[in-house]
Amino acid sequence: MASMMKHTSAALSLAALGHDTRLTIFRLLVRAGKDGLNIGEIGQHLDMAASTLAYHLKTLVDAGLVTQERQGRQIVNRVDFDIMHQTVSFLTSECCTGVKLTRKDAA
Repeated sequence: MASMMKHTSAALSLAALGHDTRLTIFRLLVRAGKDGLNIGEIGQHLDMAASTLAYHLKTLVDAGLVTQERQGRQIVNRVDFDIMHQTVSFLTSECCTGVKLTRKDAA
């Protein structure tokens, strides 16, 4: 995996996933894998209008979680699995390491 994810990048990713519609879109794209889906296909699976999907996909793209690639007249949306893994790793990297109160924290 690339470098360690920064706090602000993780916050941006988590904020993007913190909306029910975006989380649903993201999970669908995770299931689609490396082939991805175009907006019409996502709309069919989730019964959502293209304009609604475009709005939410922009947030996921801006957060770096989803990439878009033009293929002719279609735009294929794919999860950036490296960023997804970095986000999960950020959340779990200090799991069970213990918490010690420092003088700075005591104030």
